[in-house]
Amino acid sequence: MTKTDDYRSALRTLADWDSFLLRESGLPGPRGNLELAQAVADEGDEATFRRYLSYDTGKAPANTPGEFLAFCGVVGLGRLLSEGKTELLGTICRCASDPRWRMREGVAMALQRWGDKDMDALLQAMADWSRGNLLEKRAAAAALCEPRLLRKPGHARRVLQILDDITASLRSAQERGVHRLAAGSGLLLECGRRCAAGGRQEVDGEVASERRQGHPLDHAGEPEEESPGAHGRGVGGEVEHA
Repeated sequence: MTKTDDYRSALRTLADWDSFLLRESGLPGPRGNLELAQAVADEGDEATFRRYLSYDTGKAPANTPGEFLAFCGVVGLGRLLSEGKTELLGTICRCASDPRWRMREGVAMALQRWGDKDMDALLQAMADWSRGNLLEKRAAAAALCEPRLLRKPGHARRVLQILDDITASLRSAQERGVHRLAAGSGLLLECGRRCAAGGRQEVDGEVASERRQGHPLDHAGEPEEESPGAHGRGVGGEVEHA
């Protein structure tokens, strides 16, 4: 059994999840308890996830145990989205602009659960998000640049096109002087590497990392100070530290 499986078994025996999650969250600290978050997403219900999402920045500032509850909430909505509750997509989209970076990584994890079940639907939605605000663009890139979602050549091609669209829009933002929000190229470079890893042999020989050098998106709109300076192997480069 995996650690997530152990947590799922434990949750099934508990009447009070909240105190357990707060105690086991790993926060404050450099890495939240991702295995526990996935277990909560697997075992929880919509009422629980929505209650956890009520832990906003006023109630649960960044890098506190309360933020972990909110993080579990958005990942859990991803499971429900993957089961067909597409009306939850708007709520997940609003979370993409949360000032806490862990919440934004939770959005990417939620969307990837959807992509595991229905990649075509995810691609269609992310094409829309690629025309949204800078943090919605970032969420789209972070969600799509996951190797396990890029096994089919057609999917990988569509991801590359969405990344190209985001890149072009960021150039326009820079030209308008929106430097703080569009500065840095790390995320799309990482996205390019992930696309290359997932589709290098399949997407007409294209190497995404070469197509995207110098294109800015990393930490677009990052307002708080606790975001990690060095990224781990997670969605969007950040979730390993969630």
